[in-house]
Amino acid sequence: MPNPYREIFKVPGTKGFSSAGFVARLPIAMAPIGIVAMLSQTHGEYWLAGAVSATFALTNAFIAPQISRLVDRYGQAAVVIPTTAISVVAFLALIAAANQDWPVWTLFAAALLAAAMPSIPAMVRARWAEIFHDRPELNTAFAFESAADELVYILGASLSVGLAVSLFPEAGMLANTLLLAFGTAAFILQRSTEPRIRPSSGGPSRSAIRLRPVQIVTLTLIFVGAIFSTAEVSSVAITEELGQPEAASLVIGVYALGSFVLGLVIGAMKLTMPMERRLAIALLVLAVTQVPLLLAGTVPLLALTVFLSGVAISPTFITAFGLIERRVPESMLTEGVTWVMTGIGIGMALGAFAAGWVVDMFGARNGFWVSVAASIAAFLTVLIGQRSLARERQVAAPAAAAQPAE
Repeated sequence: MPNPYREIFKVPGTKGFSSAGFVARLPIAMAPIGIVAMLSQTHGEYWLAGAVSATFALTNAFIAPQISRLVDRYGQAAVVIPTTAISVVAFLALIAAANQDWPVWTLFAAALLAAAMPSIPAMVRARWAEIFHDRPELNTAFAFESAADELVYILGASLSVGLAVSLFPEAGMLANTLLLAFGTAAFILQRSTEPRIRPSSGGPSRSAIRLRPVQIVTLTLIFVGAIFSTAEVSSVAITEELGQPEAASLVIGVYALGSFVLGLVIGAMKLTMPMERRLAIALLVLAVTQVPLLLAGTVPLLALTVFLSGVAISPTFITAFGLIERRVPESMLTEGVTWVMTGIGIGMALGAFAAGWVVDMFGARNGFWVSVAASIAAFLTVLIGQRSLARERQVAAPAAAAQPAE
């Protein structure tokens, strides 16, 4: 039986843009925690570090879809080069402001400008969709990228904090900036696989967020992102309560491992079930596997339940991105994918806050009630939206002709 992953990388240019895209997206995980690690050491105030990091993350969540909308209209190279340049210069200014003790307002100003960082995961998926449009190989490609996203969040955060602690406070952010600059440059140089510009016909196009499938999937992944961050926060709290804080990194690693492995398996399969139904099933499994987390009273049991709770994360991401590719007009695909990525980021921020509050108020193990509630909400969102998710690909403007979904 041929290896499906080997098959997708036989297409010329795929190895180049995928590997460059992996490097270029590491700052997604490195920047928020890197800002905290840097400023908490240089200024000694966690509230300031958290506020600057939140300024960057929330501004990027709002700006990234707008950048991607311009990408759909003018092409990746035309938009990504200037926005990345702005982000790189702003990150350097943020590092200088922290090192030279510039006024506090300069930290926030630099974080705001650094948020111009484009959504590389969306650009990468748009290239795969250009190559394997409406073909089974696209599911495999999206599975590979979802697995890559898992590694990014594991490696990026660890690398950023590790460098800041072991070398000097600005080391993590400096590495973040260099990876963003050189990784994005390498990605953009892969011009042969850059998606074609597909102008909308019949007048100005709407924003992708106005399309019902994008709204449903984005809201769903806000809840899923909350599950993801709750596992991290609660695992840290429980291992500390049990007197084994060093086990937190192992537990979190096991969580990502379960999702990573099953994601690769799903990507190698040729599934025929409608995607909206597959997404509902994945979320039902996700909801069921959150319940045992409430019973975890030892580190081994916590690791086992966390592993089980993570197995449906990657299948959920794979199916969600596949639905966006099939339900959103090609002329706004990058923006549609970016809204979904933004949903994950917003959910992680909200989930971390909610889980932290519950842990402080009701104890470490009760933090997982946030996961249970979020998983149920995600499942109900997709269940209610089944009819909208099942509709054929929508059009970018009223006058354009509808295209088939499959």
